[in-house]
Amino acid sequence: MCLNDRYVLSQHLTALLIEVGGTPIVPQILGSPSLPKAAVWDEAEANDIIRRHDGREGAMLPILHDLQAVFGCISPAAVRLVADALNRTRAEVHGVVSFYHDFREQPAGRHVLKICRAEACQSMNGEAVARQALDRFGLEWGDTTPDGHLTIEATYCLGLCSCAPSAMLDGQPIGRVDAATLDEIAREVGR
Repeated sequence: MCLNDRYVLSQHLTALLIEVGGTPIVPQILGSPSLPKAAVWDEAEANDIIRRHDGREGAMLPILHDLQAVFGCISPAAVRLVADALNRTRAEVHGVVSFYHDFREQPAGRHVLKICRAEACQSMNGEAVARQALDRFGLEWGDTTPDGHLTIEATYCLGLCSCAPSAMLDGQPIGRVDAATLDEIAREVGR
């Protein structure tokens, strides 16, 4: 079994991670699904997505999430459509997109590695692990490899504090990240 007999416990961010016999139970990296390839921008499809939320109170965030799920990012064209549909200014919609770290203005790579930068992870050598990851892949925060295989993003608390330092690869939480884990991630993303 890869990663020192670490197993999948949950595919949710709220995964409960426990220790059994001293070995942390965390998701297996090999075989994790990559993010779906983003669709080419289609204004008609974007309008259909927006219409699905018609009349819903507080619809901006669900609309933005759905648009990003389909198109891979929130483009200026998407900002304009959302602003028009919700009777908001483009500045208001752009403010929401730029405020929340999970929204992207550019498409991410095929794989997304989110590395926790919160205090618990930093106290467990998370900063050094993060620097190793960035150096290994030749990236800085938010960058994507030239071949489009990997994007590395900072995140602030994955809720895996007891298994710090933590990360998430393609939505799969990973605890106790170390150099061996980074090697496994590199193999998974083809780097």
